[in-house]
Amino acid sequence: MGNTVSCCVSPRGSPKLPRQVERQEEYQINTDLSDDTGPYLQHISDREVPDDLALESNPSDHAQASTIFLSKSQTDVRDRRKSNHINHVSGFGLTLVICWNVFLCITCCSFLQVSPGLLSKKYSSCSTIFIDDSTVSQPNLKSTIKCVTLAIYYHIKNRDSDRSLDIFDEKMHPLSREQVPEDYCRTDPEHKLIYRFVRTLFSAAQLTAECAIVTLVYLERLLTYAELDICPSNWKRIVLGAILLASKVWDDQAVWNVDYCQILKDITVEDMNEMERHFLELLQFNINVPASVYAKYYFDLRSLADDNNLNFPLEPLSNERAQKLEAISRLCEDKYKDLSKAAMRRSLSADNLIGIRRSNAVLS
Repeated sequence: MGNTVSCCVSPRGSPKLPRQVERQEEYQINTDLSDDTGPYLQHISDREVPDDLALESNPSDHAQASTIFLSKSQTDVRDRRKSNHINHVSGFGLTLVICWNVFLCITCCSFLQVSPGLLSKKYSSCSTIFIDDSTVSQPNLKSTIKCVTLAIYYHIKNRDSDRSLDIFDEKMHPLSREQVPEDYCRTDPEHKLIYRFVRTLFSAAQLTAECAIVTLVYLERLLTYAELDICPSNWKRIVLGAILLASKVWDDQAVWNVDYCQILKDITVEDMNEMERHFLELLQFNINVPASVYAKYYFDLRSLADDNNLNFPLEPLSNERAQKLEAISRLCEDKYKDLSKAAMRRSLSADNLIGIRRSNAVLS
């Protein structure tokens, strides 16, 4: 013994490092110093799930997977388009017969007064350009909430089954003192009811449109991780839990659970805390939303709005707005030029060419 180090393992086997040492070595490997940039620790909001660990079927984690709400809405969209096509074909012959009689009976002015819906949609022209004020960084609040609640509506309407948990059951954990109807688990809520519920929470808590998109991400992540279905018996508590978590993660000024108890007068703080704890456990405490996933949900919500005629509000392009857009485009162009020049300066030889290669155009 003494200064001799003894080991009680077989000569053929190699001693294994403790788990803490393995993690420390892995951390040292990942944070080695580079030649020119120094140590770099990636921010948690910028971390992307590795391709080998990401689940292709989970859109809330992987940017390349299609969102669940958009796929569930396609069934109704196809049926609606098919019905419109059949009605259009069947009524085309009748339209040709009565079109001449209608033209003879009414004047052009009265005809425009009968069908103003045909002219209600705004279109850009040479003199006027219509744009909406919704962007991926600053979405329109009212339109975004409408799209998110419509996605929730399709989740409920086209659900596969009624898998749920007691913590989200409205009969066991009511949100108000009003008696829950007997058919609460069989009657699907309308889109207006879902929108009114979410709109009330967002208005009272003064939440942003980005928080609504993150709410939908958490909702679909919960359904995927916990293998649940959002149905008439649990949709209010699931949506409330997703909004509660999104408001704390996304907004700088977090909303306390007691604040929601003041909005929903009959719910207790203990119930809110328990629901939040279960929600986090079912999410496996994965509350990170990559920028690519957020952008995918935003544009899929725009597609959902187009399929259901929920147009974002259009306003004429004013001189002030045009100057701002021009200034932003010039700033982006200057940054691109600076990056291009820096990349060309770093090019040392043809064997080690870094950056953008340009060639002069040959005009004949």
